[in-house]
Amino acid sequence: MSVKMTVDGNTAAAHVAYAFSDVAAIYPITPSSPMAEVSDEWAAHDRINLFGQKLRIAEMQSEAGAAGAVHGSLAGGAFTTTFTASQGLLLMIPNMYKISGELLPCVFHVSARALAAHALSIFGDHSDVMACRQTGFAMLASDSVQEVMDLALVAHVAPLRAGVPFLQFFDGFRTSHEIQKIDAIDYEDMKKLVDWDKVKAFRARALNPEHPHQTGTAQNPDIYFQNREAANKFYNAVPAIVEEAMKQVGELTGRHYKLFDYVGAPDAEKVVVLMGSGADCAEEAVDYLVSKGEKVGAVKVHLYRPFSVEHLMAALPATVRKVAVLDRTKEPGSLGEPLYEDVVTALREAGRKVDVLVGGRYGLGSKEFTPTMVKAVFDNLDAARPINHFTVGIVDDVTNLSLPLGETVDAAPSGTFRAKFFGLGSDGTVGANKNSIKIIGNHTDKYVQAYFSYDSKKSGGITVSHLRFGDKPIRSPYLIDTADFIACHNPSYVTRYNVLDGIRDGGIFLLNSPWTLEEMETALPAAMKRTIARKHLRFYNINALEIARGVGLGNRINMVCQAAFFKTAAVINYADAEVYMKEMVKKTFSKKGDKIVNMNNAAIDNAISGLVEIKYPASWADATTGAVPVRVEATEYFNEVIHPILAQEGDKLPVSAFDPSGTVPTGTTKYEKRGIAAFVPKWIKEKCIQCNQCSFVCPHAVLRPVLLNAEQTAAAPAGFECKPATGFAGMNYAMTMSALDCTGCGNCVNACMAKEKALVMVPAEEITETAQAGFDYADKLPAPDVKINKATVKGSQFLKPLFEFSGACAGCGETPSSSSSRSCSAIA
Repeated sequence: MSVKMTVDGNTAAAHVAYAFSDVAAIYPITPSSPMAEVSDEWAAHDRINLFGQKLRIAEMQSEAGAAGAVHGSLAGGAFTTTFTASQGLLLMIPNMYKISGELLPCVFHVSARALAAHALSIFGDHSDVMACRQTGFAMLASDSVQEVMDLALVAHVAPLRAGVPFLQFFDGFRTSHEIQKIDAIDYEDMKKLVDWDKVKAFRARALNPEHPHQTGTAQNPDIYFQNREAANKFYNAVPAIVEEAMKQVGELTGRHYKLFDYVGAPDAEKVVVLMGSGADCAEEAVDYLVSKGEKVGAVKVHLYRPFSVEHLMAALPATVRKVAVLDRTKEPGSLGEPLYEDVVTALREAGRKVDVLVGGRYGLGSKEFTPTMVKAVFDNLDAARPINHFTVGIVDDVTNLSLPLGETVDAAPSGTFRAKFFGLGSDGTVGANKNSIKIIGNHTDKYVQAYFSYDSKKSGGITVSHLRFGDKPIRSPYLIDTADFIACHNPSYVTRYNVLDGIRDGGIFLLNSPWTLEEMETALPAAMKRTIARKHLRFYNINALEIARGVGLGNRINMVCQAAFFKTAAVINYADAEVYMKEMVKKTFSKKGDKIVNMNNAAIDNAISGLVEIKYPASWADATTGAVPVRVEATEYFNEVIHPILAQEGDKLPVSAFDPSGTVPTGTTKYEKRGIAAFVPKWIKEKCIQCNQCSFVCPHAVLRPVLLNAEQTAAAPAGFECKPATGFAGMNYAMTMSALDCTGCGNCVNACMAKEKALVMVPAEEITETAQAGFDYADKLPAPDVKINKATVKGSQFLKPLFEFSGACAGCGETPSSSSSRSCSAIA
C-alpha cells in the first residue's frame, strides 16, 4: 500500500536503499549527504529493512575508502550501498571496476553534480556520472522525485537478477533537493519483488574460510582478454531484466516506465533525446507545443548503460526526420558529448536515417533549462543550417555556438500557484517554506513542488524559495519566472535585486520592513513603486523582525513570515493553517525544549496583528524618485562581472566575460556593500578603553581602529567621533565600522573588555550613513607616522587587514583567524 509523502529526491532514494541494504559505507559530499543522514536517522530510530534488521552505516575517511568498504562488504555477503557525487564519485572509480568485474550486485545512488574544472561547482550536471560509463556499472537515470523512488526500486531489484552492479543517478540539487508530494512504496510491497533464492545465492558466495575461494587474481596476456569477455552475456541480459523489473514496479504502483520513454505527438517529425530532470522540462514543453499543433516529441532515457539500440529505435516514432540530442556535460576535444555519440551510433547500427541529427549542451552547473530553451532546440532543427554541438541557455560570443531564444514559453499547467520568497541565509525562510510545502502537500489534494536556490555566502547570503502547487502534476524543474506571490524578507533587497521581476498583474507582494507608507516613498526604488501600481498588486507589509525579537527569537523571522504567507495567499483556511504550523513547530523544535516551541508559537500568534495592507497612491504608477542602490567606485571587473552576479543577473553574462582558466582578481568583496545586518554595533567613545579586542574578534574585519593627527581629525566628515589616543601622544583614536559590510553577529559586543560596554547593537538604519562615511574616510588615510608594536593585539589592529569582508556566516568561528592576519603582516 502506497502512502503520500512530501519529500525531496535524496529522501526518496534513501527510502529504497535502506530497505535493500545491510550496510551503507559512506563519506559525505554535497548534494548527496542527506541520503546518508536520513538513513542514519532512521537506523537510530530502529527502522527495520527487508531483511529484518537495521541498516549499518559506516562513515569512512574518504569516498575512496567508502568504495573500498563497499567492495569488501559485498565480498563478505552483505548487500551494500553508498551515496555520493562529483569528485567523490571519481574517487570510487577504481573500486567500481573491481565490483563490476567480480559481478557483485549493488547500487550506488548518485546525486549527479558538476566536477571541479576551471572552478568548483557544487551544483548539478552529468559530468561525474559520465566519467563512470565505462566502469561496467549499469546506469539508470531518474527525472523527478517520484521517479527517484520508483527507479531506485528497479535499480535494487535488477542487480540480483542480472549479477551486475547499478548506478542510479538523478540531478544534484534540482532533483536531490527538490521537494514534491509522491506516492511512497511500502516495504511490504517491495518484498514482493525480491527474488529470495537470489538473495540466498548471493550470501552463499561470500568469502568464508569454511569454504574458501579466490578472487582478485592476476592474469597474464594469455587469458586476461578471454576472461574479460566472459561477462558479455550478463550485460546483454540487463535491458530485458530492467524492462521486466519496470513492468513489475508498474503493476505494483500503477506508474509505468520503459528503458526509453517517449512523450509527444505519435506522428512527430522532430524529437529531442535527453535524460535527467531536463527530460521533465522537455515533456512539459512538448505538451505545450503539441497543443499548439506542432509535431514534436521527446525521448526520456532511463537505462543509459547498457545502451539498448533496439529499445531506442522502438521508442522513436517512424515519422521522425529530425533529432536533437541534449547532454548535461561537456567533454572538451571529443567529437560530441556521450549521449549524442551513443544516439549517432545507435541510429547508424540500426540503419535508421534522419534528415537532421545534431547534439548540444545544456544545464551545466545547474544552469537553468526551461521550456523556452526546449523550443529553441526545436527551432534550430528547422533552421536552414542547424547548429551542431550547440549550447542553449547561455550567450556564447566566443565560438558562437549558442542558440538564440525566442519569446518566453509559459508551459506550466493552468491553475498552478507560483510563489517566490527572497530570504537571508539563516533567517529561517528556507526552513519555514519547507514546512509550508509539506503542510500544503500533506493536508490538501494538491500537487506540490518546492526548490531553493542559494548564493555562495551560506548564512547571510540570499536565498530564493520557489514554491508551486496546483491540481495537476507539476513537471517544472526550473525556477519560477512568472509568480502569483512574491515575499521579500529583507528590506535591503529592495534596492539590490529586481525582486518583483515576473510578478503577474494582480499578484501579491509581501514585504518585511519597519517602514510606514510615508517612509516607503523614499525607502522603495521608483521602479518597484511603478511595478506595484501598474500591476495592481495587493501589497502587504509586516515588521517581522520586531515581532520575532519581541518573543525572543532574535533574527529568526521565519514563523512570522510563514504566518503572513498563509494569511495573504489564502492557499488554505488560515485557522487550519495555524494549527498545522504549530504542529510543524512542535515537530521541528521539540528537541530544543518547550521554551523554543512556545516562542515560535507566540510568533505565529502575533504575526497577523502586525500584518498591514499598504494602500499605495495611484501616483506610484509614474514614480520617478525613490531609494537607489549603494554603489562605490570599483574596478572594471567588479562592475562588469561581479556586480551583475550579485544582482542575480549572472545568467546574462556572455562567455567572453570570463578568463578561460577561471582566474579572477582578488579583493572584490570590499565593493559589495551588502547591508544585510538589521543591527550593527555603535561605538560609545566615552566608555572605550582602546584595547582593540572588538576589532581582533570581528570575523569580517568591519571594525577598525584608526589613529589620526589633528589635521586629519579636522577634515573628518560630520558625525565622525574620536578621542585622545592612549599611548600615542598628539594623536586621536577612533573605532570605525563599515556598517554596509557588517553581518550583525555581535561578537564585538561580547568581546568588549570595558567595564561598561563601549559597543551596543542598534538598528542599522540609525547609524549606517554616518558610520559608513567615517569608515570610508579613515580607510583612505595613510598609515600613521607613529611607532606601533605590531606584535601585540592592540598594535596589530592598526594594520590594514590582509583578509576582509569574507562571505562566511555571521560570527563564523573559522574566519576570525583570518581577521587577525594583520598580526601576521608584522611577522612578514
